Amino acid sequence: MSKGHDKHLKRVGLISLLGKDLARRSGACCELCLECGVALQPFEIPPLSETPELDRTLFLCAVCRGNIEKPKRMDILHWRCLSKSVWSEVPAVQVMAVRILSYLKDEPWAGELLDQVYLEPDLQDWINAAGLDG
Repeated sequence: MSKGHDKHLKRVGLISLLGKDLARRSGACCELCLECGVALQPFEIPPLSETPELDRTLFLCAVCRGNIEKPKRMDILHWRCLSKSVWSEVPAVQVMAVRILSYLKDEPWAGELLDQVYLEPDLQDWINAAGLDG
C-alpha cells in the first residue's frame, strides 16, 4: 500500500475514535439539520488540522454531508434548517452553517440570516480559511 493510503487509513481510525464524543455532543442528531434517528458520520471541517480534533469535527447525516461535498448539486431548500443550527453553542456548527449560508447568499432567506449573525473574530478567521469548495 502507498504511504498516502496508510496515512488516510490512520486518519480515518483517529476520526472514528471521536464517535462517542460526537454522539454525546449532538444527542445522536445531525448537528446541522437536527435530524434524529438517521445514520450519522463524522465530518472534519476544512482546513484540516494535523490530527483530527473533536472541536473541528461535526456529526452529520448523509443528506447534509452530500450537500457539502457536492455543492453544485446542493438541495438549497434543505438548508433552511440553518436558521436554527447557526445559533448553536458549538463553534464548529456555527462555522459550517455560516460557510453554507455564505455559499447560498444569493438566496434571500440565506442572505437575511447571514445579516443577523455575528461571530467572534477567531471563528470568522476559521470561516474564511476555506469555503465549501475547498
